[in-house]
Amino acid sequence: MVFGVVAVIMFVLITWGAVSTGSLSGFASSGLHWLIEYAGWGFVLAATGFVVFALYLAFSRYGRIPLGQDDERPEFRTISWIAMMFSAGMGIGLMFFGVSEPLSHFVNPPPGTVPGQSDDAVYTAMATSLFHWTLHPWAIYAVVGLAIAYSSFRRGRKQLISATFIPMIGKRNAEGPVGKLIDILALFATLFGSAASLGIGTIQIRTGMEQAGWISGAGTVVLVLIIVVLTVCFIASAVSGIAKGIQYLSNINMVLAALLALFVFFAGPTVLMLNLVPTSIGSYLSDFFDMAARSGATGGTEMQEWLSSWTIFYWAWWISWTPFVGMFIARISRGRTIRQFVGGVLLVPSVVSVIWFAIFGGAAIGLQGIGESGTNIAMGGPEAQTFNALGEMPLSAITSVLVMILVAIFFVSGADAGSVVMGTLSQRGDIDPSRWIVIFWGAATGAVAAIMLVIGGGGDSALSGIQNLTFMGALPFTVVMVLMCFALLKDLRNDHITKRDEKGAAVLEAAVMQGHEEHDGDFQLEISQAEPNEDDEAGGQASDEESSPASTS
Repeated sequence: MVFGVVAVIMFVLITWGAVSTGSLSGFASSGLHWLIEYAGWGFVLAATGFVVFALYLAFSRYGRIPLGQDDERPEFRTISWIAMMFSAGMGIGLMFFGVSEPLSHFVNPPPGTVPGQSDDAVYTAMATSLFHWTLHPWAIYAVVGLAIAYSSFRRGRKQLISATFIPMIGKRNAEGPVGKLIDILALFATLFGSAASLGIGTIQIRTGMEQAGWISGAGTVVLVLIIVVLTVCFIASAVSGIAKGIQYLSNINMVLAALLALFVFFAGPTVLMLNLVPTSIGSYLSDFFDMAARSGATGGTEMQEWLSSWTIFYWAWWISWTPFVGMFIARISRGRTIRQFVGGVLLVPSVVSVIWFAIFGGAAIGLQGIGESGTNIAMGGPEAQTFNALGEMPLSAITSVLVMILVAIFFVSGADAGSVVMGTLSQRGDIDPSRWIVIFWGAATGAVAAIMLVIGGGGDSALSGIQNLTFMGALPFTVVMVLMCFALLKDLRNDHITKRDEKGAAVLEAAVMQGHEEHDGDFQLEISQAEPNEDDEAGGQASDEESSPASTS
């Protein structure tokens, strides 16, 4: 049922886009406007709510509950865990938006804030970029990852989104139509999230090829061809079973990304980048609540349009990726406590993002210049801005090719796992789904990405098509995630560690009260075997008050 329903919807969408592109484009645009007007506030509140919920779990009494058995140790070393976790979530995004977002907010700050290309615009640009790329996205991932890891490794359930709802709706409902609906929404969101990443990567690769002079006047046909090549590559990697090869590619990509960052750091305005690290953190913290409260009510139509292009698009994109990324980080986090999980998932990628945006955003802002001075790095749209910035530095031909290679490998090394996750959701939680299922969802990802780009026109507005359809995939799963928080909390309240702590607190309180009343504060606590008829809920007082003034079991 899960496979069939999503497959039918996907086929309808692809056929619609192929037969009547204008009609689908109009429908997607209308749907976007409706979502922003009537449901945009839901994305904004939910994303911030996930940050609060994740931090609450980490600092609460539930923080020491392990994602596994009580005596289970972490499966992976901390360094390996951090490296795998970072490579899962944001490779293509950081490559595409590392230059584009800070520069865009610097030239055109959010409505009603500060003048563009001013000193204040630097702080606003960096704070807004960090708001979109640090705590909020990783809290979204953490919520789903926590729920899946706890449900699978602590409770022994299947690795399905629906299985996390057993404490709320019961096992029968979770394995029945209600659970199937939940997994359908998760699969639907994952398909659109993966397709959005493929579309964004395709746009950047095409622009890099144009900048390098390999092609000229590339339109929709070239975009589709790039999609076909990337899709074939990640399907081949997904069905090959050579996990070591994919891991090898991922490690190479991380090294290449670090080398690119170091090159830009030393070739660009190094002092500005260093200054931006503390400045960005300070601006982010001071403006956090103002940024979290942005809505159409505070800025009218102009703010609504800005939110749809930036904040709400990001929240929708992250949410659509959560089934895949959540399952991945859950799988590698077995044996860690909830506090360790939240601390690692939220803080480590956030620190990396601060450094990344300080380097690439700082380079772009420094080259663009304050006021009318500098170079127009912002020309050509977001997909061209990374190449514009690299073009002002030495070895631009080499670094531009490196960016295209990084984008391609980042997607191939992540999308293969996304196809496997979609196969798992399609086959009742089977962690080794059939090869034909994996191939099917890989091809579907490429087809949906092509439709996203086609309805966006394939040109400068191609990103709009990706944004429109991503919202449609993410909205229903946002509701699933909110309900998942309540299901996880109910699970944690019934955990035996929680119950043991509650029992211990109740017994100790009762014992101290009895000892104080009967011995005027001069007493001691002892532990003895409880009598068979003793009332556990009463606190475990012993019947022999003289020999055991306050005994517990």
